[in-house]
Amino acid sequence: MREIITLQCNDCKNRNYTTTKNKKKHTDRMETKKFCNTCRKHTEHREVK
Repeated sequence: MREIITLQCNDCKNRNYTTTKNKKKHTDRMETKKFCNTCRKHTEHREVK
């Protein structure tokens, strides 16, 4: 079952993106590089509750 997760910027701590992931297959926290509008650059975004 896919659940909605929120991605937060590691630099400015803004919650910029929402996406879905399968929690049965991937139990660890997701990390991707995304564009942050407040930082105005590509930064690491990590999954938060």
